[in-house]
Amino acid sequence: MSSAITVPGTGAGGWRCGPCDEDMVMKPVELTYLNSQFNVELPTCPNCGYVLIPEALALGKMHQVEQLLEDK
Repeated sequence: MSSAITVPGTGAGGWRCGPCDEDMVMKPVELTYLNSQFNVELPTCPNCGYVLIPEALALGKMHQVEQLLEDK
């Protein structure tokens, strides 16, 4: 996996996985949208691999990227 994008304000501090009750850790994950792949560092459960996409990221930066890709 290539170098991951770090998004300010998406730290794992204070987040826990509900099912596993484990502290979330920052980990590079691969996101795919419209046949484009992005490596982004996001809070992830070290036990089950659940990935948290914070609301601010989903409604902000990710929404902007979706619009750019859809306009192509």
